[in-house]
Amino acid sequence: MAEANTAPQPSQARCYQHPRYQVRKKFLKLFGGAFHIFAPDGSLAFYSEMKAFRLKEDIRIYADESKSQELILIKARNIIDFSATYDVVDATTLQKVGALRRKGVKSILKDEWVFLDIEDQEIGLIQEDSMGLAVLRRMLCNLIPQRYHGTIQGQEVCHFQQNFNPFILKIELDFSQDKACLLDRRLGIAAAVLLCAIEGRQE
Repeated sequence: MAEANTAPQPSQARCYQHPRYQVRKKFLKLFGGAFHIFAPDGSLAFYSEMKAFRLKEDIRIYADESKSQELILIKARNIIDFSATYDVVDATTLQKVGALRRKGVKSILKDEWVFLDIEDQEIGLIQEDSMGLAVLRRMLCNLIPQRYHGTIQGQEVCHFQQNFNPFILKIELDFSQDKACLLDRRLGIAAAVLLCAIEGRQE
């Protein structure tokens, strides 16, 4: 009888088990974009790069800066689109984890994204904290740090908090309220990177 496969599933790997992460945009990268993703103890949990000069945005998340182990792919379905959908794929299995769709019209005044499952069914939302603060941010050139909350099936599962820094964009990702693990951590981490890469352009 063949032995059962006891290797941890990708979503159960140690790098995905932290309750909080900090995503920090790499300073002075001339082409594309790069992001360090730190664990609560300050160690590097992931490294991400956005490929430059692509009509369709292409972001990769790696185990570290050597880029020898690719973990997550984030790929836009269409050429740069105000309401783009980004597929999130586990690079170790090539299986789709889900997708993230930006609500283009709604995001003019208040950023809003949709969590999609592997069949493109809407399962949750990422929303900027309030319309009033969102409008003020746009009027004041984002001097007010952005804050988002994510929900799955109406239950809060994560928070994204931008730290005010005029030089380096940082987002704190907090999964600690998701006790039932409703949100796949890979999808949440991909969302944090997208918020840095896409919404961060507004700064």
